[in-house]
Amino acid sequence: MRLLIVEDDFELGKALTKSLTRAGYVVDQAKTGSEGLAALRAQTYAAILLDIGLPELDGFTVLREARAAKIDVPIIILSGRGMTDQRIAGLDAGADDYLVKPFDLDELEARLRVHIRRNAGQAKDTIGIGDLELHQAQRCVTRAGIPLTLSAQEYRLVNLLMLRNDRFVSKAQLEAALYDHTAQVESNTVEVAIYGLRKKLGPGRIINRRNVGYKII
Repeated sequence: MRLLIVEDDFELGKALTKSLTRAGYVVDQAKTGSEGLAALRAQTYAAILLDIGLPELDGFTVLREARAAKIDVPIIILSGRGMTDQRIAGLDAGADDYLVKPFDLDELEARLRVHIRRNAGQAKDTIGIGDLELHQAQRCVTRAGIPLTLSAQEYRLVNLLMLRNDRFVSKAQLEAALYDHTAQVESNTVEVAIYGLRKKLGPGRIINRRNVGYKII
């Protein structure tokens, strides 16, 4: 899953990136509202963490322009402004959630999981396809009840594929789930990762359609 953090506080942005990367996300950062809006227009994200008091464009402007551009992904406001009217203004502007700084990182991760699942049409933490089960809170995948040993990259791929189990996921979307925007991605990166994953999930579990993408069955 690829996230965008739009936050001008360097230390907070660094801490969030470290924590969320450890939780299995690929994280891009923007330090101004203009950078954040440009990133949103250039890349597809699973969710966005958005500060309000940003240089150049404030968070409310970024939020409104994102929604006007039909960017329909979860947006969670992270703000030191905690008055009730301020939280209401954020939600009315199009945010899905509002966390007041300082906040608990475990709570933020839990809210992210909920919003990402709901946006993908999944209500439960545990997602099953046949004998495969994805347990998001535990970051664990089991096959017939037995936990699989997956690399961080393999877990990211399984997470994305199982969340969208009724749809093919394109190669570009899978690449975005593996690396942030600063990384150099080899042309066969996805194929290599899928090859390793197939050996762990079993034959016939990942199908691909040329020029369309991949799907777990």
